Amino acid sequence: MNEIKLFQDKRIRSSWNEEEDQWYFSIEDIITALTDSVDPKQYIKRMKSRDSLLRFNWGTICTLVEMNGNDGKRRKIMAANTKAVFRIIQSIPSPKAEPFKQWLAQVGYDRILEIENPELAQERMKSLYEQKGYPKDWIDKRLRGIAIRQNLTDEWKKRGITEEKEYAILTAEISRATFGITPSEYKDIKGLTGKNQNLRDHMDDLELIFTMLGERVTTEISQKEEPETFSENKMVARRGGNVAGIARKETEKELGRSIVSSSNYLPKESSGNELELFDDQ
Repeated sequence: MNEIKLFQDKRIRSSWNEEEDQWYFSIEDIITALTDSVDPKQYIKRMKSRDSLLRFNWGTICTLVEMNGNDGKRRKIMAANTKAVFRIIQSIPSPKAEPFKQWLAQVGYDRILEIENPELAQERMKSLYEQKGYPKDWIDKRLRGIAIRQNLTDEWKKRGITEEKEYAILTAEISRATFGITPSEYKDIKGLTGKNQNLRDHMDDLELIFTMLGERVTTEISQKEEPETFSENKMVARRGGNVAGIARKETEKELGRSIVSSSNYLPKESSGNELELFDDQ
């Protein structure tokens, strides 16, 4: 699970490691948040030159974790777990260091509470969407869509689907069968060009509903037939999306308009700082 967390309005990319049961945070984002550096890579080099122990142990302190790069593409970036981040902070002379430590401890504590009570995670997401100006009925659909998407990716994992590229291909199959376009083509139609703009955060009620239908039916078919190969999973994804596609076309006939809309759900001036709660595009 990858998320964007905010520390004093600064974006901190993070990734939850299920096996290790801990967060990993982007080191570059932490440097930027604490120092306002425009070149965090150079800052890291200077920091390591000042701190020999940090320099000699950098390979054990940091690790490469797959997250969204600054260009929006998935790639492995330098990251550290909470314990390692505390060590890195010791080498950063910043008045924000102590508040960041408190924030970091709270992030870890909140995650523990959410594992024990998943409803807390939903409440947190709901609060974030409310802060962005979304109405309650839309938020309820969006959160339900996130849950349906999670069920689908869990099912894909059971079928041996593990690579991000494979997830993207299967998601595109569902979208193409549901809406007649892939997610990237959908973003083009809506004019979403920002690297962190989440397509589903710009869908209206009906767009979300048909997205959920395609993914839920795909999950049901997969659970029933248990496809073993990637090509079989592609076929299941296409069939699941096709069910939603047929329903979408019938709805369009009744309404006399296309379900696929070029409008964004939020004003464009709000689209520069998206809620990247889950990678469900």
